[in-house]
Amino acid sequence: MQLCDGIAVARLLNATMVLPKFEVAAYWNESSGFADVFDVDHFIEQTRGYVEVVKDMPEEISLKEPFKVDCRKQKGHFDYVETVLPALLQHRYISLTPAMSQRKDRYPSHAKACYCQGCYNALKLNKKVEAKAMELLQAIPKPFLSLHLRFEPDMVAYSRCEYSALSSKSLDAIEAARGEDRNVLVGDAAHLWRNRGKCPLTPSETAFILQALGIPTETNIYLAAGDGLMELDGFTSIYKNMYTKSSLLTHEDFERMHGNTKAALDYYVSVNSDAYVTTFFGNMDKMVTAMRTMQGLQKTLVLSRRAFANYTAAGLAGDQLAKAMWDAHREDYIMGRGLALPEHCFCEFKL
Repeated sequence: MQLCDGIAVARLLNATMVLPKFEVAAYWNESSGFADVFDVDHFIEQTRGYVEVVKDMPEEISLKEPFKVDCRKQKGHFDYVETVLPALLQHRYISLTPAMSQRKDRYPSHAKACYCQGCYNALKLNKKVEAKAMELLQAIPKPFLSLHLRFEPDMVAYSRCEYSALSSKSLDAIEAARGEDRNVLVGDAAHLWRNRGKCPLTPSETAFILQALGIPTETNIYLAAGDGLMELDGFTSIYKNMYTKSSLLTHEDFERMHGNTKAALDYYVSVNSDAYVTTFFGNMDKMVTAMRTMQGLQKTLVLSRRAFANYTAAGLAGDQLAKAMWDAHREDYIMGRGLALPEHCFCEFKL
């Protein structure tokens, strides 16, 4: 989603956008670039007239590091022109981290048009990745549900939530990923944090909620997830018809793929699935739910961690908890909560 924001902000600032680069994290062992996943020429062609995109910077500029402008901590509505333009004019070459809380429906119409064009028309998988994604989609038994399940060690460590019923192997993996600044919350702070829906659902909790929502245990489920998922037995012991990239692709194909390529396959399959369910609402989920909404695919659901935490804290279990979760998700669906698009989609604006 930062890429979509970047296109809109570039239009607001009347700036030239350099072909995006993926963020690199050492623990992902990731080295792929934008062109390894997306069709670069299509991206540039589709954004022409909205914002100028170049593959590389002129040498006299590219030899220096861009000036970093981080807007993540900006609260409420603020003006990118007032906040960022002075730095752009001074340094000529900046690296922007957009504000996480900025409402896109408050952008001027021309910036909205750029946002929508960049997100929903310009981003297309390159031919090689798209062919592999289509092959993967065809291999999954139909109909199927795509589940984006997040319960990796680094994510759980980052959440600062405590889980007492996990295996020693999972607890060791979480502890190894925790680091010095991710101490587990305790006492009232932990209780409040969990009740705000900040703690990832475990695979067994996810299976319980799916059953509560009436999803049959014989459902074909494609697991859209990264490597290192913990406690998966808690899910597969109930939902046995589960398919993954590693089970459907050849070993050679799977081992050769970068992490971003694997994520692109999950995205493609999830957008084209008969139903999509996610336990978290991160960047991929926002893109998938938005694209499915744009295409009129209504079987899309974000599981409520907040409702599960609140009801279990109140002592509900078994059938009572299942009924409460059914009611909570029915209400969320009716109210349209958790979707990436506002009630009145602004992606009808054109330049």
